[in-house]
Parts: sequence; structure tokens; C-alpha cells
Amino acid sequence: MRAQFVFQEVWTGLRRNLTMTIALVVVVAISLSLLGTGLLFVKQVDNTRTYWQGKVEISVYLCTSSSVSTQCRQNGPATPAELASIKSDLSGLPQVEHVYYESQAQAFQHFKQDFSQDPSFVSTVSPGDIPDSFEVKLKNPTADFSVVAGTVQGRPGVDDIVDDRSILNNFYKLLDGARNAVVIIAIILIIAAALLVANTIRLSAFNRRRETSIMRLVGASNFYIQLPFLVEGVIAGLFGWLIAAGLLIAVKSLGLDTLQEYFTFNVRLSAGDLVEVVLLTMIVGVVLCGVTSFLTLRRYLRV
Repeated sequence: MRAQFVFQEVWTGLRRNLTMTIALVVVVAISLSLLGTGLLFVKQVDNTRTYWQGKVEISVYLCTSSSVSTQCRQNGPATPAELASIKSDLSGLPQVEHVYYESQAQAFQHFKQDFSQDPSFVSTVSPGDIPDSFEVKLKNPTADFSVVAGTVQGRPGVDDIVDDRSILNNFYKLLDGARNAVVIIAIILIIAAALLVANTIRLSAFNRRRETSIMRLVGASNFYIQLPFLVEGVIAGLFGWLIAAGLLIAVKSLGLDTLQEYFTFNVRLSAGDLVEVVLLTMIVGVVLCGVTSFLTLRRYLRV
């Protein structure tokens, strides 16, 4: 009987403040979906960083007949003896894990694979335009780059040295910026949702002040009087979370997974990552609405 009364009061409160309840559900849904999107971005950035950290290399590009640098024009294309000397010196360094030689033909094949989405651009490049190189895997890319680069910098046959980290750092900054922007917007909306929860519960308590007074006169406990209002807030939070969960599934399947198709490497988020984020947003939504309702009732529903 008591449970039936509580649910009747909850239904009454939701029906009386239908417009406010709908607004609350929408705000909670948007804020939780943005928060979840930010968390998915965090996981995506971490997966991408982990994937590339194991592949960070130094690319030592060699002089070819089409090289335009002053050094290559003075010394000409790299000779077999120069190639052997450079590879031997690199392999002998304790900072180097392994050295791989990539010929011009192999480099051109990789170029065509990387830009397969843009055939018109690929058609403007010939195999001789892509230089051969030594791909050097370092044991500690952060600490060892300067030592290894100094060994071959300026030597005959060497055109340029590129640290893959410089390219990846810019990519990480782009992803981190997008993630931070989404999280900041989500936090602002969560604050707005908390204020809307407080206003909705306050309005509901005001509309039912007569019933509250009667319950107090017949000896109902504080918790029993406050329970319907708390349940209202939690229900609104759960409905908002359900909408947010659907939006997060769409973000992963239609956004992040679709974007993955444009890359040759696979850092796709797993179903477990999505479930983890969805459950975390549910906890945030329930706690947000429940705690806000409780604090509002302590202030505006003194019994």
C-alpha cells in the first residue's frame, strides 16, 4: 500500500509538471550524451596514442635524382656504399631497436595505399618522386632522437630526417582539443541540468504542499514524505540517460566507426568501451538527479 501511494504521488508530480519534466529529460539527455561523447573521445585518443606509440620511428630520407635540397644536388643520389655505411652506423647504435630500408618502389606502393581515397592526387606522382628511406625504430623515441639524428644528419646521401612524433603530436593536439571542448560543454550542461532538476523538484513540492502538510500531521516520516520527489528526479534522470545511450550508440556507429574507414590503421573502439561509457553516464545521471533532488528538498521542503 505504501509503495502504491509513492508511485501515485510520483505519477501526479510528473503529470502536473509535464513541461518541466520534458525539459529536464531533454537537458539531462543532451548533457549526458555530450559527456559520454567526450569520454568516447578520451578512449579513442588513448587507443590511437597507444597504437602509434609502438610505431614511432625516425624516417631518414635519402637523396635521389629528383631531390631538390642543396646537399643532394651537390653530392648527387645516395650510392650503395653510402647506404651500407648509413645502415651500419644506425644499426650499431644502442638506442636503435631495428633499421628497415624502404626502397622507392615500396615507398610508392605505401603512398598509393595511404592516398587510395584520392586517385587524382596519386596520378600526379610518379615512382621516382618518392625517395627511399631508412625507417629507424628507437627504444626510447623521446630521449634518443637527438642522438640518432645527429649520427646521420648532414652525411652524404641523406636528404632529410623526419621525427614521426612531430606529426603525431599535432594530431594528438587536434583530438585533445575536440575532446576538451566536448567535455567543457557537457559540464556546463550538467550544471544547467542540476539547476533545472532543483527548479522542477521545488515546483513539484510547492504544488503538493497541501498533501505534504497532511502527511506531516498524520505522522509520516521525513523520508517517506521526500521519497516521491526523489523518485521523480531519478526517473527523469533515467529517461534522459536512455535517450543519451541511444545517442552514444549513434555517435560510435555512425561517427567514430565511420571515420575509422578513412584510415588504414585500426583503432576502432570495442563494444566494451561503449558499454563502459554508457554505464558511467547512467551513474552520473542518476546521482546528479538524485543528489540535486535531495539537497533541494532539504532546503525547500522542511518537514
